[in-house]
Amino acid sequence: MVASGYGRQRQRDIYLAGLRGRKPRVPQNAAALERAAQRAMSREGFAYIAGGAGLETTMKANREVFERVQIVPRMLRGAETRDLRVELFGRTLPAPFLLAPIGVLEMAHRESDVAVARAAAAEGVPMIFSSQASTSMEECSAVMGDAPRWFQLYMSTSNDVVRSFVSRAERCGCDAVVITLDTTLLGWRLRDLDLAYLPFALGKGIAQYVADPEFQRQVDAAPVPARGRVTFAALRSLWRVSRAYPGSTWQNLRSPRPRQAALTFLETFTRPSLNWDDVALVRDATRLPLLLKGILHPDDARTALEHGVDGIVVSNHGGRQVDGAVATLDALPAIVAAVGDRVPVLLDSGIRGGADSFKALALGARAVLIGRPYCYGLAIAGEAGVREVIQNFLADLDLTLALTGHGSVADLGLESVR
Repeated sequence: MVASGYGRQRQRDIYLAGLRGRKPRVPQNAAALERAAQRAMSREGFAYIAGGAGLETTMKANREVFERVQIVPRMLRGAETRDLRVELFGRTLPAPFLLAPIGVLEMAHRESDVAVARAAAAEGVPMIFSSQASTSMEECSAVMGDAPRWFQLYMSTSNDVVRSFVSRAERCGCDAVVITLDTTLLGWRLRDLDLAYLPFALGKGIAQYVADPEFQRQVDAAPVPARGRVTFAALRSLWRVSRAYPGSTWQNLRSPRPRQAALTFLETFTRPSLNWDDVALVRDATRLPLLLKGILHPDDARTALEHGVDGIVVSNHGGRQVDGAVATLDALPAIVAAVGDRVPVLLDSGIRGGADSFKALALGARAVLIGRPYCYGLAIAGEAGVREVIQNFLADLDLTLALTGHGSVADLGLESVR
């Protein structure tokens, strides 16, 4: 549990370490954090994580609305102690934070998802496993003990793979399944296109698939890919695919299976026909709470409730899918009003600090998802970097509550912001 006065203690620890010549591993400022991560990552890896769709106006809008909403501090309320806890689906969490699903974390750090899983477990913050992970959910669950975790599901074109993923999430002790709705196709991402780089084509970010028995059956049935003209670039790509696939790299180089797996994934990854009937497929496949991520219109939130959904994640995928889309914080109040108290509403996209979280909670979110910042912490300092990012968010929120006269996150409401 996050102790009352966490923010003050975090400040004290940082300043006392400074007396001994030790500075934080990761920058506190969001822009400085991103710059440090860029220096630590490859050009392709940073472009994939940091980039957005088109001219990235949705990414810009996500931040502008947070800057436009203002906190209204109240005085003389004696908020000496603070309670950051929230309840989600029967589990009490120490703070209103979850780590958003981010794919291909191996581009940030060699320990990828496992490092994030250890950090999340140590801090008591749920990690949402990505379908596009670099490490399987089984490996991540093994290092988390009883710590909370969720699973994010991309709807493959194969119903059998979908059911298999959900079944594995249940066995891995996940508390909920989150269906991402807004990636039925990849957005027009200029940074990746300019580099002609898609990590999945090189076998990166498909660990959940190659660990899945149903997907492997489909690889068995796939045709052996034809060999193209031998060039230096082709040989380099073959080497990367062989390294990414489980097992011996040298054996993989002599086998067509890594290429078969990558091509099978590319053929089954997206589901452009995704509709409400597909939500029913997942609802029937699991008893876990089911959330929909990508909702931006109140009518879609109402329809979700009609389909037995247990929660809503207001998200525009961090601006990675539709250029010029509505900012999530702008969309939040209408969705909260449409849903009422029937299911929790979470907010994703654009969160860069504890004060941002304060604003989202005041506008009706039950909790928020931290995305790129923890990935940047991972790139800079691995597990320790992720932990520091989480600790900084916790401290910022705790201090913001104290300085605005609020004793708990439950006290926040529309009167807290303008």
